[in-house]
Amino acid sequence: MNDLKIAVLPTSLSSDPHEGLRLAAELDVQGVHLGMGGPWALDLMDSAACRELLNLLRSYGLVVSAISWGIGELPQREEHARLLPLGKRALEVAADLECGLWQAHCGVVPWEESDSGWSATIDAVGELAEHGEKVGATLCWETGPEPPWVLKKVLETVNSPAVGVNFDPANLIIWPVMLAEMWGRPWTKEWADEHFQPERGAQLLAPWVRHTHAKDALVREDGSHLEVPLGQGWIDWPRYVQILREAGFDGFFAIEREIGEDRMGDTIRAVDFLRNLPV
Repeated sequence: MNDLKIAVLPTSLSSDPHEGLRLAAELDVQGVHLGMGGPWALDLMDSAACRELLNLLRSYGLVVSAISWGIGELPQREEHARLLPLGKRALEVAADLECGLWQAHCGVVPWEESDSGWSATIDAVGELAEHGEKVGATLCWETGPEPPWVLKKVLETVNSPAVGVNFDPANLIIWPVMLAEMWGRPWTKEWADEHFQPERGAQLLAPWVRHTHAKDALVREDGSHLEVPLGQGWIDWPRYVQILREAGFDGFFAIEREIGEDRMGDTIRAVDFLRNLPV
């Protein structure tokens, strides 16, 4: 058995998030990756609610690996007035829950800096980063909608310790298919590998990775994508873990099973898979 730090999403174990916490404790994992919805909706999580949740987690022997809340329209400047106050609140909740990490999808960032969506993204992330530095929390940008080299440009441009990466290797298999559909172009593995290859992307972004999803995926022969149980997709998990470890990553691998007829069983098997990786 290795020493990987493993977290699970409670909702991958049960539709009842409180039951999910109990099941996570039974799995003897170290952490839970919390979605800010349902009983833990962002607007409900004042300081008292955060303290109450922390006490509950401590009773189970668990910590929060990161919180999850999407902010997917940052490239649209007209959405900033609505989204940025919510993003700042997410950073505050992450700090109050003592993980200091807010994982989020931030939108489909333009590849070209000349696009107006690029400057809108940089301005928004810069404002969130400034707030994150004040409250002691980091926005962990989730990989997928843009190639790793584009995300690297964003990180270098903003240049703040309060902006990092939640690396989801499966998204770098799933999103190229989705983007090809959105753009009305054929998906090819050669094109996807050129821009989105997961292991090469991990090498590129490793200095910024603060949290990672443990999720797997593949593309079928008909060109459609599919999230699959951990270890049954295209991700080379020993190599992926090695890349992160060589870069000094010591954070959580958070198991995220979003589909499937046996999500709880797949999540339990994923815990065993990670624990027995030859790393």
